Amino acid sequence: MELKKKRSVSDLVVGFWMLAHVEPIVLILTVVTLFAVRATWPHPPWTLILLLLAGQAAMQFSIGILNDYCDRHLDALGEKNKPIVLGLLRPHEALLAGLLMIVVMVIILFPLNLLALLAATGYLVLGQLYNLGLKSTPLSGILFALAMPLLPLYAFAGVGYIPSMVIWFIPIGALLGVALNLANALPDVEEDAASKANTLAVTLGVKGSFLACPLLIAPAAILIGVLTILQLVPAQPWLMVPILILTGLGLVIMLLFFGPDKPRQTRKIFFYLVALVCLVLAGGWFIALKL
Repeated sequence: MELKKKRSVSDLVVGFWMLAHVEPIVLILTVVTLFAVRATWPHPPWTLILLLLAGQAAMQFSIGILNDYCDRHLDALGEKNKPIVLGLLRPHEALLAGLLMIVVMVIILFPLNLLALLAATGYLVLGQLYNLGLKSTPLSGILFALAMPLLPLYAFAGVGYIPSMVIWFIPIGALLGVALNLANALPDVEEDAASKANTLAVTLGVKGSFLACPLLIAPAAILIGVLTILQLVPAQPWLMVPILILTGLGLVIMLLFFGPDKPRQTRKIFFYLVALVCLVLAGGWFIALKL
């Protein structure tokens, strides 16, 4: 790891920005916002929603920061664009920042009801278990499968409204969660395999991981379609039709324009495409629901 003797303020700002993994967090905050606003429409309690978003952001910052802290020695062997490896931040600074974000999360969410705090804590624990070693095992996918359904539960509980259909977010969220885990791991599959990290993506391989993402999203979309057609979970058909069409289009793009034979730099784009399709499908379905 490169240690800079003198660091400017801009070094610290850039370092913490890189450490926090801001871009994926924006997607997660968007999902929480959609759930919270839709659950309380047409009179969203914006102050309460902003509190939920602040708590979620602090939690995600903690998970992202401590992820780089735990991986600092491995990153030093391969990744040269990590803030700790580059010397923009010291390891102890990352550790303190990650722990501080946990304290900030608890302080922000403490005034909310107990279920919201429990959902947030469960998500945090799963994220930190991922950081502490389970990310290097096939169980990494299960962690994502468990974590994703906690997002709508957190948003619903936070605004004090939990509809009965929330039970369906468990299988749907699990499928989308594993797809996101695989897509997120794809850019580093070769490095993970070389370091003997037996992640789910390493177990499936590059080809298997690329193929699994659309194959996981497709049954989630089919289940949502069946629930809508049979009116087991009433939703607005005029909204669901374009949502399912866009999801199908996204799946076709994944299969036609991405894969193991494409340049490695396209894998990050693939992750954002998977995240966007999951957001359109899950978020769009929730918007279309007749609550």
